[in-house]
Amino acid sequence: MTRGIERIPSSEITPRELYLRRREFIGGAIASLVLAGASSADAAPLAFSKSAFSTNEPLTPKADVTTYNNFYEFGTGKGDPSSYAGSLKTSPWSVKIDGLVSKPATYALEDILKPVTLEERIYRMRCVEGWSMVTPWIGFPLSDLLNRVEPLGSAKYVAFETLVRPSEMRGQRGFFQPLDWPYVEGLRLDEAMHPLTILAVGLYGETLPNQNGAPIRLVAPWKYGFKGIKSVVRISLVEKQPVTSWNRQNPSEYGFYSNVNPEVDHPRWSQKTERRIGDGGGLFAKRRPTLPFNGYADQVASLYTGMDLKTYF
Repeated sequence: MTRGIERIPSSEITPRELYLRRREFIGGAIASLVLAGASSADAAPLAFSKSAFSTNEPLTPKADVTTYNNFYEFGTGKGDPSSYAGSLKTSPWSVKIDGLVSKPATYALEDILKPVTLEERIYRMRCVEGWSMVTPWIGFPLSDLLNRVEPLGSAKYVAFETLVRPSEMRGQRGFFQPLDWPYVEGLRLDEAMHPLTILAVGLYGETLPNQNGAPIRLVAPWKYGFKGIKSVVRISLVEKQPVTSWNRQNPSEYGFYSNVNPEVDHPRWSQKTERRIGDGGGLFAKRRPTLPFNGYADQVASLYTGMDLKTYF
């Protein structure tokens, strides 16, 4: 069971003086790591605190999380990202934040990370094809970054854009392209500001591997995995619902919201059950019921009060 936002016990609240010292230490440690030019291939250790937002379900083995991926910029096969993503250079890295904000800026990755406290958040993650994982992300709330640029009252959505670099991303080369580049995604502003939504920079206590979206990616655990855009280079606050890659590719199969919902099937398969990667048995592994909002309904269902989630899927 995931521990909700309202359930954090007082025993887990760090005294302010210790929190501020730890925040300074962690920010300095990760900034030093980035400034030293550590790449995700180095699997450098990260300093982080444990989060009260974690599930206590068993973790999916690291080997599965890092070798069974969707990252079409490196190929359409599940093993292609781990085979080919090593070509991606992730340092230096910057993220442009623009649109309906008071303080647009382009931040170097180390400047994004210096002021934040990194947390390990063990989240259930589910793919639209019917498999799921339990992943120990290391990151920080997206709201921490958005608050720095001061969203305007007219901002209703957040649009995300990933890297286009065909020289290093083999899936972006060639005549046949499975998607239009760059890969783009979006959230409603209240979804983006929700405490469960994070920008991740690590896994399993180490810097994020290239195949998992290095050096910085989105994680929104109540949504299907393709919403978690990888290798982010631009974040824009906008008034109208932004275009997203899979919705543009096939709107009848992939909606903008893409909340995990066992009552809304993909046209080609049921979403009522799922297989947990790492349980053994492969395609014959025992299936388990899919949970509404991926088990995070207590935290996020109120965001969609009054909405027909079969229409707004």
